[in-house]
Amino acid sequence: MIRVLLVHDARLLRSALAERLAREPDLEVFHTPWNNARERTGAVRPDLCVVDPDSETEYASDALEELCRPVSGAPGHPGCPILVLASGDRPGLLRRSMDAGALGYVDKGSGPERLLAGIRAVAAGHRYVDDSLGHGFLKAAQMPLTHRELMVLSLAAGGAPVAEIAHRLHLSNGTVRNYMAAITRKTGARNRIDAIRISRGEGWV
Repeated sequence: MIRVLLVHDARLLRSALAERLAREPDLEVFHTPWNNARERTGAVRPDLCVVDPDSETEYASDALEELCRPVSGAPGHPGCPILVLASGDRPGLLRRSMDAGALGYVDKGSGPERLLAGIRAVAAGHRYVDDSLGHGFLKAAQMPLTHRELMVLSLAAGGAPVAEIAHRLHLSNGTVRNYMAAITRKTGARNRIDAIRISRGEGWV
């Protein structure tokens, strides 16, 4: 049996997808929202996590990275292999998933058979990437912003002030301002608001 942990913040969608996956005789399916994902990973010990980063309530919470890290107090449990439910028009989320070390990527527009193939491939330790995401990966690779800059920008796009961004990312206020200055320069924006507008238009946040 392949133990699957489905991570998604929308309960109705999460439950419906978990029910569909559970029809497969070789899958044992569990599901959880993002804020409980790390704890559930330690309890369930899944063979892989199927995640939708676009549903995460706090972009910069490092949830994807947390899932990939070894579980504290659980020797021999190296962290959960990740299969990402992705969209080609969100290169920022693709970049974030790449940086986190996700092993597989399934296009949200694909049929169930693609998701099942991805689950079985990642559970076996293989990479899996939907061909339809190729253009999105190309855009992700061409993004001028670093992973940390994306995290700062995403929090700023959500309305967080400098002090809150600094607290949540364990940075100083001055470091956050330096990141915002770099973001503004790299995006060719006039100011912070313009940088957010440009980044949203490009699908970075």
